[in-house]
Amino acid sequence: MKNQNTGRRLLSLVLGLLLSILTGQAQYAGGNGKIEVGLGVGPMFALTDLGGAVGIGRSFLKDLNAERAKFSTAAFLSYHPTEWLSVRVGATVGGVAADDTDAPNTGGAETYRFERNLHFRSKLQEAHAALEFYPFTFFNREAALSGQLRPYLVGGVGLFHFNPEVKDIDGNWVKTHPLRLEGQGFAEYPKSKPYELTQINLMSGVGFKYYLNNSLYVGTEVLYRKLMTDYLDDASQNYYVDPIYFDTYLPAEQAQQARRLYYRGTYSYATTRPYTELDGRGDPTQNDSYFTTTIRLGWRLGALRGGGGRTPRSMRCPVF
Repeated sequence: MKNQNTGRRLLSLVLGLLLSILTGQAQYAGGNGKIEVGLGVGPMFALTDLGGAVGIGRSFLKDLNAERAKFSTAAFLSYHPTEWLSVRVGATVGGVAADDTDAPNTGGAETYRFERNLHFRSKLQEAHAALEFYPFTFFNREAALSGQLRPYLVGGVGLFHFNPEVKDIDGNWVKTHPLRLEGQGFAEYPKSKPYELTQINLMSGVGFKYYLNNSLYVGTEVLYRKLMTDYLDDASQNYYVDPIYFDTYLPAEQAQQARRLYYRGTYSYATTRPYTELDGRGDPTQNDSYFTTTIRLGWRLGALRGGGGRTPRSMRCPVF
């Protein structure tokens, strides 16, 4: 419930800004409006150590498990100081998930992931600031937006909150961060560092907008987030910890949960203690990421009334 409230606050803040801008711009006319508001919906995908496709795991789309996509909603507010550039802030609420049972298990390098049998899910809230660059406006001198198709590039920085969960044997979902399943903060495992649930990401993407008239547009955008953490799925290190240390560092109830959840392997080769196996929980050499594919609907406030005409000199893009 706390995560849901955080996401609602982010969206409420952005929507409040949009309404205040809308009120202030209601009387503006002449030229294309400089203020743009928008909403978006679409799937959110995780790219982590878990799940994946045939063969050795790879970064980005090769190991995408589309069946684990979660629904996301977004709100945007942009300012256009010129037609070829806009400054944007936004908020997104969604979720991510991955499961090793999605690995195909065809007998190749993906088999260890299938038999590792880990999974996770997490709600996710994000706020971001970004720049949108419209390169083709350099070749367009028309003032009217109606009928224009505008591709763009986007890049920026975001602040996101996550909190991974796994399903316990009783069917209940358990938050893994306090369980320290990879020995985070344990003296015996100095490589396992505690991680924060609110972190910064770097984002980049592409999109396009099609203007139905001088104010209203529809479009789509693919926005990729590069993370500074490998713990979006709570799996990173290439080893299993010795479960005896859970009793040393955790309260009794949490230690019992950690013992049940840190290892859920169904490995086919012989083993006496899971933490001596060569195949570990994750791959610490690559951080996690996620991305969204969003259908956008937006408005340019105070847009030029009527159609046609050349862009006023003060609003024209530079011509090379």
